[in-house]
Amino acid sequence: MEALVQLGMVSDLPSDAQNDENRSTETKDYFVHRNGVRYAGTHLIIDLWGATNLDDPDHIDAVLREGALATGATILHGHFHHFSPNGGVSGVLVLAESHVSIHTWPERDYAALDIFVCGECDPYKALPALKKGFLAERVQLAEHKRGLIG
Repeated sequence: MEALVQLGMVSDLPSDAQNDENRSTETKDYFVHRNGVRYAGTHLIIDLWGATNLDDPDHIDAVLREGALATGATILHGHFHHFSPNGGVSGVLVLAESHVSIHTWPERDYAALDIFVCGECDPYKALPALKKGFLAERVQLAEHKRGLIG
């Protein structure tokens, strides 16, 4: 754990996004209620095939940020790692509402992403930014409701 603290990757302080809520005496419930079902949020698992720009961390960061903002989420932090000059990228945007992550295989024109958002955010609104930013020929996706109560 010390190594993570030294790298600045662990925060003991709540973000500004949390501070406004902490000032209220009433606890806000971020679970959603849609179509008679109550759950924490929607998790999309997305596969992009025939995709481009999968070896450029700056481009990937920009595309994921555009997508995250389209969902209605609040971006807290981003970190992307480039494995070699021509290799893949793994990265994450930490959101107040959860996260967006990506792992790319440029040699296969393939990217694996997941978008998990809670509250009123809509992960489907990120899809146009992903399609435009990566010019994917084919998009496969699966949805999972997290924290399903019923």
